[in-house]
Amino acid sequence: MQSSNWPLLTPDEWGDIAEQFKIRLVKSLPSFFILQRPEATEQRFKMETLNQATNAYIDSWMGPRDTRVRGWFLLANFLPTFVLTLLYLSIVWIGPKYMKNKEPFSCRRVLVVYNIGLTLLSFYMFYELVTGAWEGGYNFFCQDTHSGGEADMKIVRVLWWYYFSKLIEFMDTFFFILRKNNHQITFLHVYHHATMPNIWWFVMNWVPCGHSYFGANLNSFIHVLMYSYYGLSAIPAVRPYLWWKKYITQGQLIQFVLTMFQTTCAVFRPCGFPMGWLYFQICYLISLIALFSNFYIQTYKKHGLSRRKEYQNGSAASLNGHSNGVSSLDNVTQRKLRKD
Repeated sequence: MQSSNWPLLTPDEWGDIAEQFKIRLVKSLPSFFILQRPEATEQRFKMETLNQATNAYIDSWMGPRDTRVRGWFLLANFLPTFVLTLLYLSIVWIGPKYMKNKEPFSCRRVLVVYNIGLTLLSFYMFYELVTGAWEGGYNFFCQDTHSGGEADMKIVRVLWWYYFSKLIEFMDTFFFILRKNNHQITFLHVYHHATMPNIWWFVMNWVPCGHSYFGANLNSFIHVLMYSYYGLSAIPAVRPYLWWKKYITQGQLIQFVLTMFQTTCAVFRPCGFPMGWLYFQICYLISLIALFSNFYIQTYKKHGLSRRKEYQNGSAASLNGHSNGVSSLDNVTQRKLRKD
């Protein structure tokens, strides 16, 4: 079956664009900077050697990779994703210190565009995953990675976008830092943002379809609600009518429980999907359920009254430590510091 003609580039096309850009960049550089210089060549050789050593080590305990994603953008080597994560964590640590004596940035217009973009991307992924699973006759209880025909490749392409979106979502935290919403940079927030891209790099290289689709599908749906809420909450006239804030966190907890149930079903009704992945996912989901449950209890049970008062006064609370700063939990004094 043919996949729908959505106006998004495939991972192969992104890889080609990146390679062409690199070639043009090298050709445009003065001779002083060209990579053929002995020092640069040596550094490049060391980097390639490090990539090869890292890949060899990972492959030695993970086994053969899925050939369907060979050469896809960012998937050939683990180091780029890992280095981006280290850079993210460095900014999380340094950023608040840098902003300590500076005025917070508004970022409102940028955030509206950012939230709209992620809402549309999340809807695209949700729609394509639903239709792909339907076209491939996916079994809810267990689905291997090679029995869905052409629909499997549709799922693989969409899940690459899901992996890539987790790198984009690093911006959630950066907006916190720029707006000085440091109280929202919780352990839950950083843990979730830092682990997801790395986990999904492995998923994309070894189990890029089949049973892997379900959690991403639910998460994409939740993100449609979440990022649309963030975007709309930037409009003061609309903010009082945004009633679904509390239910997004509930939806995320339901998402994790459903994914846990589906993963457990595959353990007891095996279909060829690797057991190691199922056990790992169960452990990771337990950590998320524990952290999100604690956040929900702390936010909506113990402080429910104060949160409602803040909302009625015009401030929208953060969701699951995961919001990106369109709406702030800061007090009235700090909100006045922002020049919207």
